[in-house]
Amino acid sequence: MKQTIFDQKWLPYLLIAPQLLVTIIFFLWPAGQAVVQSFEREDAFGLKTSFVGFANYRDLFHDPSYLNSLLVTLVFTVAVTAASLIVALLLALAVDRMLKAATVYTTLLVWPYAVAPAVVGVLWWFLFNPTIGTFAYLLRQAGYDWNHGLHGRDAMILVVIAASWPQVSYNFLFFVAGLQSIPRSLREAAAIDGAGPTRRLFTIILPLLSPTTFFLMVVNLVYAMFSTFPVIHATTQGGPAGATNILVFKVYNDGFVGLNLGSSAAQSVVLLVIVIALTVIQFTWIERRVQY
Repeated sequence: MKQTIFDQKWLPYLLIAPQLLVTIIFFLWPAGQAVVQSFEREDAFGLKTSFVGFANYRDLFHDPSYLNSLLVTLVFTVAVTAASLIVALLLALAVDRMLKAATVYTTLLVWPYAVAPAVVGVLWWFLFNPTIGTFAYLLRQAGYDWNHGLHGRDAMILVVIAASWPQVSYNFLFFVAGLQSIPRSLREAAAIDGAGPTRRLFTIILPLLSPTTFFLMVVNLVYAMFSTFPVIHATTQGGPAGATNILVFKVYNDGFVGLNLGSSAAQSVVLLVIVIALTVIQFTWIERRVQY
């Protein structure tokens, strides 16, 4: 293997300087500002800032609406992660069994990932609109009075479906690649030994897919907690009565609508800590069961 040697010691630093500048300006600097702002409080007119220590954090955990938002985020994150992974795996298994037209189905299933999150939210809002929505009409015909503007359960189902739909395409691509990397000789040998499709799934396919599943679990968890703001904003805006008010939307609502910048910054720091803690737990406990 040929080793690359730079004659000028400054050249490697010059090459990575643009990416470092982007990271510092758009990631590290705003994160640092949020941490500093979480210990401050502004007056009603935004003219004076005072240091309040951990008061913003104490107020958060005594606020019933914030505690409700924590619970809503937990339910939402688990539902989106589970739904998108399970549906994507089932679709990948179906495509993997196809000898013909697999490429066509793969192309069609990938398309939803190209749709902007806000457009996804508007699309599903129209489909489930109690007045003009096709799915709402079908549910009424089946005897279920769907109304996500009044019922919190309906609103949660709507945002979970809307948030999971594009993510299914992303997960599907990785699952298909993972299935194609499994030698067919293993499955054929198991079939010759008398193992049925279900047993082959749980004893061969899923264990060999565990690295892909673990990676997607981490990615989907981060997606559900950070990248689903446009979906919530376009569909329910956190309602009704806070039933879909996840943490990332509450950060926006309190900071940019309520202009409580100190509390909003503290919420963003807590959200970041929660995601980091969950990621560490996954790498510490769940990765041990992954078979590389």
